[in-house]
Amino acid sequence: MSNKNEVISGKIGYYEMAKSSIEWTESTWNPTTGCTKISPGCKHCYAERMTVRLNAMGQPNYINGFKVSLHEHVLKVPLKWKRPQIIFVNSMSDLLHKAVPDEFILKVFDVMVQASHHRFQILTKRSKRLIELSPKLPWPDNVWMGVSVEDSDHVFRIEDLKKIDAKIKFVSFEPLLSPIHNLNLEKINWSIVGGESGPKARQMNPAWVRGIRDHCLLNTVPFFFKQWGGFVRKKRGRILDGKTWSQMPHAHPIFSSAVA
Repeated sequence: MSNKNEVISGKIGYYEMAKSSIEWTESTWNPTTGCTKISPGCKHCYAERMTVRLNAMGQPNYINGFKVSLHEHVLKVPLKWKRPQIIFVNSMSDLLHKAVPDEFILKVFDVMVQASHHRFQILTKRSKRLIELSPKLPWPDNVWMGVSVEDSDHVFRIEDLKKIDAKIKFVSFEPLLSPIHNLNLEKINWSIVGGESGPKARQMNPAWVRGIRDHCLLNTVPFFFKQWGGFVRKKRGRILDGKTWSQMPHAHPIFSSAVA
């Protein structure tokens, strides 16, 4: 899961489609909603805060609050979108949550295989389940798989990610809460870094960001700096050392996203 800045569109009543201002994607697709906290990065979860708002607005997909919920009626929505898009899967949940059955995850992957004109980006904190499920899952070129890592205690997620068969593997260091020691991004295709945003946002030290950026530059890993964060994230922007870092990996030929 990533930043809270999403504009509800499409079929409003079902929150089927959302255009996103998350810098590294274009739209979001939420066949599941809800989650539970498993590590320090979850403490001020933006999705949990946003769910309260959506529930109060009467959005049917959020009637259960932040309890993990499956939305069969949302599954085939990307097949209706004719224009190729970069789609973040489950910005309001974690597809690999233990409450999401294997069969439902396979249905999500089946849609992504069919919708080969889109690029799908999935993020999880549940890397152990990812390893278990990986042999059962198709890994088409248009599905990018990533893990969230907020501190050095959770770099094991990167090592888990390396064991799966996804063509593009990426790491989101957001919210970055500490320096990352013993970082090894071998076999990783993309790195995103961002500070925490919203109420009670924890501060990110610029030295932590530079450490990851320098490691990426040394090892030719595309580096994307998303934000400094803070209560009003746009105020602090996303400039690092006088530059906007928006590198992305080479992707499916329909996308012009070579390293910048």
